[in-house]
Amino acid sequence: MSRSSENATKQERRVVLKELAVLSLTVLLIMRVLREAVDAGAPELLLVGVPLLFIYAPVYLCRRRGVDADNYRLYIPAFRDRASWWRSIRINLILFAVIIGPWLVGYHYYYTLGSQFLPLPTPSPGSGLPSALGTLILFQLFFVAVPEEFFYRGYLQTRLNEVYPRKWLIFGVPMGWGSVISCLFFAFGHTVVLFQWWHFATFFPGMVFAWLREKTDGVIAGALFHAGCNIGIVCLDTWYGII
Repeated sequence: MSRSSENATKQERRVVLKELAVLSLTVLLIMRVLREAVDAGAPELLLVGVPLLFIYAPVYLCRRRGVDADNYRLYIPAFRDRASWWRSIRINLILFAVIIGPWLVGYHYYYTLGSQFLPLPTPSPGSGLPSALGTLILFQLFFVAVPEEFFYRGYLQTRLNEVYPRKWLIFGVPMGWGSVISCLFFAFGHTVVLFQWWHFATFFPGMVFAWLREKTDGVIAGALFHAGCNIGIVCLDTWYGII
């Protein structure tokens, strides 16, 4: 875009929204086909295509548009870049310290009291932790969180910021409609690939991931928090005998 997001026209915004809608729907439908193929008996190796699509589709689109993908900060810091990693880890430690108490209390009462009124599984606290915790951590970080943050926050959110100004200060971080719209894409994407009634709720943690993207100008902090949330849910579901 030659003009700033403050001066973007409605036509320019429609063009970007159409571009991202086509990109997202194409990627998600291919993923849905891969999942259906695996469910029908195809090798599970096909699912490797899911993170690859999330990562390489935006890069391919950048090349088609003639822009440098590095401008979108679509990268993970080098392991020797200790400052970037420590900054991302530190902000995650602060976030988890703030939410862990309410999260545990809310989860406990959701299943222990909610099961009396809603068709929820009967909890059995103390059932243990996932047997392959190390594999779970690696899977959630590199197969789920990093590719999704790369796609939704790295490319979609940054692209939307080009036409939607960041007018709001959220805890000192400028944000705008680009964050909201990218999170709507994020929530919708879960439903397309595998429908679950609660997928609309992924919008809300998505806004935290979006905030982390704007706060750190990169995707690793959001990916760490994203993976941490997923791992926490799986561990709690296992401990309570839900899975």
